[in-house]
Amino acid sequence: MEDSSVIDAQSKFRLAQEDELIALTKNGDTKAFNQLYMTHHARIYALCLRMLADAHSAEDVCQEVFVQVWQKIINFRGESKFSTWLHSVATNVVLGHMRKQKNWLQKVFSIEEKPVEQAIEMLPEIHGLDKKIVRLPERARVVFVLFAVEGYRHEEIAQMMGMAVGSSKAQYHRARQLLKEWVNDE
Repeated sequence: MEDSSVIDAQSKFRLAQEDELIALTKNGDTKAFNQLYMTHHARIYALCLRMLADAHSAEDVCQEVFVQVWQKIINFRGESKFSTWLHSVATNVVLGHMRKQKNWLQKVFSIEEKPVEQAIEMLPEIHGLDKKIVRLPERARVVFVLFAVEGYRHEEIAQMMGMAVGSSKAQYHRARQLLKEWVNDE
């Protein structure tokens, strides 16, 4: 088992290294940006996949997140951890994508959501609880992921999604109840 002072030193080194990569990226260094991408891509893709329940859309949106990061990194002031800022950018890009997609689908096909079975078939790489999260209705899934996985508060979720705080809490409760039922049914 590693000594906590060794872990702290490693963590401080990684943060200093990341700060240097951020500074270089702000100055247009694409290699530094690539390092940031490689470090954070998997978590951002996982967030996109959980929220969108569609692997193809998750890949596209994840790429859009990093395009946005490249364009907006100059706005990162370091008042929070880079990963926190990155997740905020990702969440906003995902929610924007969902709004656009829903509006387009409603105009063209007059439908609200893809069938759950179709979404699950497209995601053979996920297992366990993630497989159940994908089955949740869209709003309940997004609130659940933002609250339980990403750690946002209901007030923040309500603001991001344009809903009342009580609606966010209700959607989270609905998601938990459905997940509990599905786990108990196994």
